[in-house]
Amino acid sequence: MIPEIHWPAIALRLALTVLAGGLLGAERSRTGHAAGLRTTLLVTLAASVAMIQMNLLMQSNGKPPNSYAVMDLMRLPLGILTGVGFIGAGAIVRRNDLIVGLTTAATLWFATVIGLCLGGGQLILGSVSTLIGLAVLWSLRVLEVHIEVYQTGELKIVFADGHLSADDLRERLERANFHIRSLSVAHNLSERRKTIGCEVRWRADRVNADLPSILAEFEHMPETIELEWRGITAGPS
Repeated sequence: MIPEIHWPAIALRLALTVLAGGLLGAERSRTGHAAGLRTTLLVTLAASVAMIQMNLLMQSNGKPPNSYAVMDLMRLPLGILTGVGFIGAGAIVRRNDLIVGLTTAATLWFATVIGLCLGGGQLILGSVSTLIGLAVLWSLRVLEVHIEVYQTGELKIVFADGHLSADDLRERLERANFHIRSLSVAHNLSERRKTIGCEVRWRADRVNADLPSILAEFEHMPETIELEWRGITAGPS
């Protein structure tokens, strides 16, 4: 016989859901993300209510004798997870080569799973998972500051032909602690120009680092005709 769920148990599950969703959402709001307290709390509550509803419908699960339809209650929480995927996709934003919102989207997905646990009656699992999630969001943020951050960028320089060679450019970049991932050279014989393009990688002191100082050196060289730089920077999530 399937055990019945009563209102005191439902109230406890909802209370823990509000607490868990509030803690996770407050962390997102505190760090200035769009999907903050209200969004995270509503997502967590929606998942919890879906699981509570599934528990309430347990008595009617299966195929009634006078019906051809079979009630599959597991489709309800699975549909919740699918729906949150669309919300998470909306939280991820790409600005040129900068991608932000990945951690926020992952937090929404994690909050949904927490809501499913608490709504389904796995109170210890949901509570412990909430504490672990908060530890990941809070403590690991401090740890990330001490992790080596590498950036990549694309450099294209047009020189007057016959001056700086590709080997000279490579030597200068490597002397400035840049790692060259790819390099290409194109000659324009009619205009006597040479275009050198390369993708570089270097260690930055912080995530939003300033432009590399070596760019100013290339820019003020008399043989430089055109310089184009495109930095690919990791952004806040």
